[in-house]
Amino acid sequence: MDQLPLRERVTAPDVALPTGDGGVTWRAATEADIDAILDCEQEISAADHPHYMTIREELEEDFEHSYVDLARDTAVAFDADGRVLAWGLVLEPPGQETLVREILAGGVRPSERGRGLGRVLLQWQIARGTERLAASDRTLPGWLMTFVDKRVDAAERLFVRSGLSASRYFLELRRDLAEPVPTIALDPQLTLVPFSAALSEAARVARNESFRDHWGSQPMTDEQWVSFTGRSTFRPDLSFLAVADDGTVAGFVLSSVSEADWPGQGFSSAYLDLVGVTRQWRKRGIAAALLAHTLGAVKAAGLDKAVLDVDSDSPTGALGLYTRVGFTESNTSVNFTKVF
Repeated sequence: MDQLPLRERVTAPDVALPTGDGGVTWRAATEADIDAILDCEQEISAADHPHYMTIREELEEDFEHSYVDLARDTAVAFDADGRVLAWGLVLEPPGQETLVREILAGGVRPSERGRGLGRVLLQWQIARGTERLAASDRTLPGWLMTFVDKRVDAAERLFVRSGLSASRYFLELRRDLAEPVPTIALDPQLTLVPFSAALSEAARVARNESFRDHWGSQPMTDEQWVSFTGRSTFRPDLSFLAVADDGTVAGFVLSSVSEADWPGQGFSSAYLDLVGVTRQWRKRGIAAALLAHTLGAVKAAGLDKAVLDVDSDSPTGALGLYTRVGFTESNTSVNFTKVF
């Protein structure tokens, strides 16, 4: 039996911004609030996940996406001096092929925790995410989803009490480039080239095809891809493609460098954002060859380590691949979901 549309399966709740007390005022965010929100978010980053820091450009992207309505998809708590105490965003990304996702982002400034702000913020986010699902005509599963570093016990407990369940674990892996980097030959039917604007669309197509069997992943639209590859932190010179004779991309490693991460990490690094091989080209050592080449390039750039995240239950056996080329586990994050 075909699944009913989400709008017939999900009941829209009443959604209203939290009401303030104790000198706290809640309202929707505007672009003029980005710096105040960033100040809050960077304190959150330093406390909860110091190995990666939110930067202004990332907030700007979220606020500028065509699928974000700031007036309805954001909530911010201010004190009497205009300082942000907590903030939240509900994102419904496009590219809904097998799933409709409502991603809950934000948090509470560490110095303001224990006042109940996180509880009321999450209640609002769940209500807004549910409202968005209830407006969807898609005959697909609907998810509310959020991530948290496993070391943040209080957030995990709050998510569980609010009806979300731990559903997936993601491992942060690091590769020390002081150790020798192997040389691995690429399949002779392919050519290894740096990422370029001319191959950008072919790379997007390859990313979407290769990630179809990844948990929770949906295709990246043109808008999302342009945002990703257009960031100041994206490094085409540390991003490589395996290209077939017909111009299709068989595999890729796409990297970024954010110096804001380095103080909390204690080393300089490149982050390998996307690693993938399309299904027809798998089991030919292409990912290993691309990774080895990328690690060599990152080392030649003078950086200490390469960092990436992997689904601990990846169906492609990615964790085994990464450990074979020298990556080791450093941190764990947990995905929490509520499924409709």
